[in-house]
Amino acid sequence: MANTTHPMTAIELASLPDDDKRCELLDGVLHMMSPAGGRHGRIAGRLFLRIGNHVEQAKLGEVFAAETGYLLSQDPDTVRAPDVSFVSFERLGEFADYAGYLPLAPDLAAEVVSPSDESSKVESKAKAWLQAGVRVVLVVDPQTKSIREYRSPSEIRVYEGGTIDLRDVLPEFELNVVELFA
Repeated sequence: MANTTHPMTAIELASLPDDDKRCELLDGVLHMMSPAGGRHGRIAGRLFLRIGNHVEQAKLGEVFAAETGYLLSQDPDTVRAPDVSFVSFERLGEFADYAGYLPLAPDLAAEVVSPSDESSKVESKAKAWLQAGVRVVLVVDPQTKSIREYRSPSEIRVYEGGTIDLRDVLPEFELNVVELFA
């Protein structure tokens, strides 16, 4: 009898032991990621604080940390977890206190690049977020102190300073690139 494997499901992913490794499920295939380093965590934390403080003060929705999984497709299942994400109250609706993977795409997803990340995989991940319905993807690169803003697969802006205007997703919010990396 042949040994066959089946695609992993989101339910099986959720039942894995918590061993301090981040996992994502891409078309039923488990992808393990090592814990992030200090610089990665500091930049992700700053981004979370800046977006989170604004969102809470303006009562726009919820900001989620890296541990939050989004169930983006099923059969085979895809569960992704950005470093920082935002979902408006309007879209969050009944899932505001949902215990499982959120069955929707965030309005904004931010990925902080780790030293071991391959640029082609980072770009592919940004485009996958867009395909899932994310309005804006920010790829934050601590090494180059730059941010790539994706609004469509062909609309990519690179910021090495100045501010990123995110007011269409986060009303009255602009992100100062230099301050994020200071």
